[in-house]
Amino acid sequence: MNEQHNITVDVTSTHISEQSDAQAERFVFTYTVTIRNQGLMPARLLTRHWIITNADGKTQEVRGDGVVGEQPNLKPGDSFQYTSGTMLETPVGSMHGSYQMVADDGTAFDAEIKPFTLSVPNALH
Repeated sequence: MNEQHNITVDVTSTHISEQSDAQAERFVFTYTVTIRNQGLMPARLLTRHWIITNADGKTQEVRGDGVVGEQPNLKPGDSFQYTSGTMLETPVGSMHGSYQMVADDGTAFDAEIKPFTLSVPNALH
């Protein structure tokens, strides 16, 4: 890991039961992401790339500019938090991906989003 460019990403997820319908195979989740610049150089988040996988192994890729309509510029020590959501056809799934960043020195790099679980409570024993 380059100490100049060190972006960490933490995610927590929540099942939204009131928007979900098991009979219709519709399971809604929100996830809150905290992006921290632990490097020595400011960096801007340009794009996102998510891979969403349900319990049947079906994957969906999502790419786009920024997050929640923003391209946050994080100075060293800064963090940016946002909440978004997704829907699965199964009660359990996972997400992972990366943010494409560019540092003030022009270096482009990816900030990894480690896999995290989306799960209806008590679906995993």
